[in-house]
Amino acid sequence: MPRAGSAPPILDFSVFYSNNASAKEKLVADVRNCCRHNGFFQITGHNVPLELQQKIMEWNKRFFDLSLEEKMTVSKDTTNIWNRGYELLHSQILEEGTLPELKEGFYIGDEISKSHPYFVNKKLNSGPNMWPDASIMPNVEDFKSTALDYYSQVVALAKDILKVLALTLDLDEGWFNEFATGAVATMRLLHYPTQPPDSPQKLTRGIGAHTDFGTITLLLQDRVAGLQVYDYATKEWLDVKPTLGAFVVNLGNLMMRWTNDKYISNLHRVINVSGEERYSIPVFFSGNPDFVVECLPNCRKEGEEAKYSPITVEQAVLDGYAYSYGRVEKFKKGAAKSDIVVQASELAVV
Repeated sequence: MPRAGSAPPILDFSVFYSNNASAKEKLVADVRNCCRHNGFFQITGHNVPLELQQKIMEWNKRFFDLSLEEKMTVSKDTTNIWNRGYELLHSQILEEGTLPELKEGFYIGDEISKSHPYFVNKKLNSGPNMWPDASIMPNVEDFKSTALDYYSQVVALAKDILKVLALTLDLDEGWFNEFATGAVATMRLLHYPTQPPDSPQKLTRGIGAHTDFGTITLLLQDRVAGLQVYDYATKEWLDVKPTLGAFVVNLGNLMMRWTNDKYISNLHRVINVSGEERYSIPVFFSGNPDFVVECLPNCRKEGEEAKYSPITVEQAVLDGYAYSYGRVEKFKKGAAKSDIVVQASELAVV
């Protein structure tokens, strides 16, 4: 069991692929304990090569080194409605009562053609990717192939993690297969400028305190720290230090809902006061957009009502988007300016 006040443990995932039954049982037990404690753990020993991780992180930095004018040629807000492309600084507020967030992003997913049923039916985050022109980013074809290779390998890893999660819930290893078939996942290249020294500490965030909307998230960090996970037992924020080659794995709201709150989708945030630029790459695995998530059969007692009503994957994630991006629109209109300081001082997690 993770100790209260201790950062998410680093687990060797290679035993999942081994024939060592006892080691695999220990991995399952360790993951179960993490899911019950704060929904976070880190893994090494996975199948995503370190060289590929480093290559996509280098492309991440090269993309954000482009000028704002160049990045805006692939803006997700002006070119499409399916969540692909560049997102400006200050586009989101995930923590009520804070300023728009000090991060910029670039969204990538499956290459979904405009003739694909997901695109035709306007399914969650489904459409063609946006790539800079070769005149703006030389060797952009390598950026594209690297990003899509990395994306596909991390999605495959997410499906393996789901198999472990099934075992932690005393389900068959393949229990989530139907949910994972035709799954939607979104990769987000992120850049966090360092927080200005004179910025208001209780209002400025790289990403504000929030829980993820989907099922599981796999995060690749560079060498600059900033990610923090909240520990309810000690009421403190714990630093998740970057570990070479490791993925940070956390459960999202859908998994918490699925398990009737047996597992935790936990608060986390990013505050970059390092004095350096921070880069990271989360892959948000949502699942098949039409799959209906409802309480797992062994996560409530016989005759007990589920805490949540059934919901499709698509609706659950869209609700999360609407909530967080809606805060920015409210802020821009000035509705939050008068009470923002009061709200921030009242936040229990700050």
